[in-house]
Amino acid sequence: MKLRHTQLSIPANGVWLDGMLAHAPDVRALALCLHSHGHPSLEQPARPVELALQAAGFATMVIDLLTRQEAQRDPDATYNIPRLTERILAATEWATHQPPLTGLPLALVASGTGCAAAIRAAVRAPERFSAIACLGGRADLAGAEPLRAVRTPVRLIVTPGTTEAGILERAYPLMRGDHHWLALPPSDNERELELLAARAATTWLRQHLPQVEGSAQP
Repeated sequence: MKLRHTQLSIPANGVWLDGMLAHAPDVRALALCLHSHGHPSLEQPARPVELALQAAGFATMVIDLLTRQEAQRDPDATYNIPRLTERILAATEWATHQPPLTGLPLALVASGTGCAAAIRAAVRAPERFSAIACLGGRADLAGAEPLRAVRTPVRLIVTPGTTEAGILERAYPLMRGDHHWLALPPSDNERELELLAARAATTWLRQHLPQVEGSAQP
């Protein structure tokens, strides 16, 4: 499946968020891949998780939830979970009104503090999202009540022995909806871990996203 790549500027509550859409007419769903460290990351090659999702028949929309100025001037900007949540919802609203994307099932793939914002966004708009995959990250920062309230299926993909894994182990039991803990095998090969995490995220989304009539089969 040949994808068309389009740079985006997405309006979100008074700012413009940078994004990159990879899309084709026969995709099965749209995965919003969330960053929260200023848009220079979008200038890098696609990550393994985005490539894996695209190979499985998904469109991907990479979104940086921070502006370049925020990333450079405010070291706490990435921890402003309420603001990141509002921007996910604004970007989602924008995407659902774009003719090529209208009607596609939506999923969220997040890392870092974007995981917490993704969970809060799913609590705020449970009808919007079919699944969430967290690549490590700080889902715990969503807070106890959102973790208990989220009903969108969530998979936490963690690397054992990391600081994040230890924190997430304490937050995970709070979750009551469809959720899954996936620990990656120990490895010193960062690239190998990225590929394993990419496959785990893609599998989760494929399991929970409905097939759209006329879309590509995974």
